[in-house]
Amino acid sequence: MNKLEYSPLVRRKLVSLRKWLTEHFDEKTAQDVLGGILSDADILAEYEKSGTSIAEMYNIGTDYWYIFTHQHYLVYRFTPGKVTIIQMFHEREDFMMKLFGVSGRTMESIEYWGE
Repeated sequence: MNKLEYSPLVRRKLVSLRKWLTEHFDEKTAQDVLGGILSDADILAEYEKSGTSIAEMYNIGTDYWYIFTHQHYLVYRFTPGKVTIIQMFHEREDFMMKLFGVSGRTMESIEYWGE
């Protein structure tokens, strides 16, 4: 089994998400969402290839992978014995543009969200 690590940035984003969910909903909702995200991330410790390879999906030279969980993308990479979650994005963020300068959005998505 691999060691699972979260980057400092992802840790801060998880804390912010918990705070936002508690303020806008309640503590139980925050616990459920964060618990679900962390539980899904835990699977990567044993099955690091259970996510989607960004290189294969978008034909980009990278060793990054992602999983989608509870309206968030967790972007990670793995090396022998370790999985590192390096970034977290909300589903409405174009994480491909932010990471690689390439839009990952379809025209259908842009029209739907009005962006």
